Amino acid sequence: MTNRRDLSGPDPDKMVSFEQACKAAGLKLTHQRLEIFRELAQAKDHPAAETLHKRLLERLPTLSLDTVYRTLASLEKHGVICRVDTMESQARFEAEIGQHHHLVCTRCKEISDFQWEAFDLSTLPDELRNWGQLKRRNVTLHGVCRKCLDSG
Repeated sequence: MTNRRDLSGPDPDKMVSFEQACKAAGLKLTHQRLEIFRELAQAKDHPAAETLHKRLLERLPTLSLDTVYRTLASLEKHGVICRVDTMESQARFEAEIGQHHHLVCTRCKEISDFQWEAFDLSTLPDELRNWGQLKRRNVTLHGVCRKCLDSG
């Protein structure tokens, strides 16, 4: 089973970057916003808002699901976190905003990060280069993971 959370806590540099990004975006650094980001930053499973909410309830018993949704939307809007493209109706999120790609298992729904430097550095076809201004360049691959294939 995949470790869903880094029990050592989020990288301190990531927390400093988060605080700086909030300040630059004009977002108040509220206790709830900080805890939502902290939980997301140490998550390894690209959780949905509902999953984050359940994990945070022990520490923040008055936290509403609506607050988690609004906070994630605001942080995504300001480029502090990313929404992971999946075929699910339920959005999944991550605090890793550096260049990387995703593998999504269509059976167990596990999402794994991977690097693909050749893709990142490849020249875009003319019709894409002339399309306009690209802001992000990433790939999400969908299939069945080895663990699910081996289990039948």
